[in-house]
Amino acid sequence: MAQQLTRDIRGTNQAVRNAADGISLGQTAEGALGQVANNLQRIREIAIQAANATVGDRSGLQKEVDQLTQEISRIVQTTEFSGTKLLSGSTSLVFQVGASGSSNNQVVLDTVNITGIGGYALDLTATGTINVSDPSNASAALSGLSTDIDTINQTRATYGALQNRFEAVISNLQNYAENLTAARSRIEDADFAAETARLTRAQILQQAGTSILAQANSLPQSALTLLQG
Repeated sequence: MAQQLTRDIRGTNQAVRNAADGISLGQTAEGALGQVANNLQRIREIAIQAANATVGDRSGLQKEVDQLTQEISRIVQTTEFSGTKLLSGSTSLVFQVGASGSSNNQVVLDTVNITGIGGYALDLTATGTINVSDPSNASAALSGLSTDIDTINQTRATYGALQNRFEAVISNLQNYAENLTAARSRIEDADFAAETARLTRAQILQQAGTSILAQANSLPQSALTLLQG
């Protein structure tokens, strides 16, 4: 019984580590999405500025937009966790958060692909993906940028909720492991007490046997003494 509990304790502790990996993944993705959102907000500010007919240096604004777009592309393409792309692929990640293989002990996360959000192929490093070179193009970009920002914020919220779930899982698993450990200690204490009693009984029987044997060995000598007397 104690060995079975040890197995469950070790399995539960590993599940805690798995859930901690889930939190790290969520933090990685959410942090990267935050950077993407900041860049999109800046691009939107530039688009609002470029939509004004009195703006002079439009080429400078377009260059900044191109640089920000390329940075978004870099973030999207390079954000990984344990070799899995988090923002530019379609992968189902399974986190085992229990000692048994039941599906009830699994958290499944589908990675997101934001390389085409809002109608913009943000994974392209080519300049001009978002055009603010004239007021009409800049105005047209605003709606798509707002959609992009909303999409990013929704995805960030999903990863934030995922982290909260894993934190709840860890709390539950740690409590479960503590209860298992306490149960194992009680069993081991009971086993120790039983083993101690068994050894004590064996020692008593051994001592009794030794005493009887000594008495038996002394009988012939006593008889001889009586005969000689």
